[in-house]
Amino acid sequence: MCRFMVFKGRDPILLAHLLTRPAHSIINQSYDSRLRIDMRRPINGDGFGVGYYPTDPDPEFEDGPCIFCATTPAWNNLNLARLAEKTRSRLMFAHVRASTAGVLSETNCHPFAYHTLMFMHNGQISNFGHIKRRLIERIRDEYFLHIQGGTDSECAFALFLDCLERLGVDPARQEGRFGHALLRQAMLETIALLREWTTDVRARDGGSAEPSLLNFAVTDGESVVATRYITSRTEEAASLHFSSGSRFAEHEPGQYKMERKDRRSDVILVSSEPLTFERNDWVTVPTNTVLTIHDQIVLLHPIVDEYYQSDPAVSRSSNFAASRGLISPIVDDLTTATSQVPPLEREGRRRSIAA
Repeated sequence: MCRFMVFKGRDPILLAHLLTRPAHSIINQSYDSRLRIDMRRPINGDGFGVGYYPTDPDPEFEDGPCIFCATTPAWNNLNLARLAEKTRSRLMFAHVRASTAGVLSETNCHPFAYHTLMFMHNGQISNFGHIKRRLIERIRDEYFLHIQGGTDSECAFALFLDCLERLGVDPARQEGRFGHALLRQAMLETIALLREWTTDVRARDGGSAEPSLLNFAVTDGESVVATRYITSRTEEAASLHFSSGSRFAEHEPGQYKMERKDRRSDVILVSSEPLTFERNDWVTVPTNTVLTIHDQIVLLHPIVDEYYQSDPAVSRSSNFAASRGLISPIVDDLTTATSQVPPLEREGRRRSIAA
């Protein structure tokens, strides 16, 4: 299945330092999946997308992201390599696709955008064909007409936009930002609706018992909200990790690491699969958690619903996510290490705040 990556920094970074130069960049992961091997589909060759916010936006244009997508494999796209070597940004989304829904087309490549907002998904919505009509009936025509492709992911973005509007804001506004709290609330309501509808389908129509894997990421150009979520009390969600420090730097050709010269988080990376093999660089986001980046601080909130496990020591099986190529063998080690860190201050840089 898919992989995604988020970068947010105080200073712009050359996209090549994230996309093409690291030996285990997200582009290289698309064909060299060392940590999460899906034997059914070992490569992510069904297209890719890169979205970034310009460092010097032109006031004549809308204050939104630039997005470049293609259906060619990411590792074989010369234009992507050229773009990455000449472009800097403080906030970037990247996504490589192994399709589970929708045909191979640029309209089905992530990330998706709506004015200032950008969205991507790693996973699948269980029984999506059975709940699609209900989802379409819920959202306003404006968001329905904005859907160009045929994926469950883009429909989830339309639902997110509808949830955001029902919270009292206009997603089409071009001035100002929405704020991390509002984005997080809309994301949680999006997940709650998808959870409710898929549960109803299983109870009423005997739909598939497979859980939904909902690793979403959204940004308004300032704040970032990402989720690691599964509709199960016993299974792990698709893997998600984050890293923060003073600089993401190359110390040998192709070899990068997160430098930490002080307690500041000048650089924050969120990724389905770690970009380095340094275990100390990465922290695993716990299953069924929403991650927020606000003012270069990482906040972790548990998603409390019927799939919530209040005991962090409860063991979950990784079999389902692993069968979809969506989990890495280092997750359990990192999760154990993270759970031993005091909850309000992790390594003096990351704050985990319970909702």
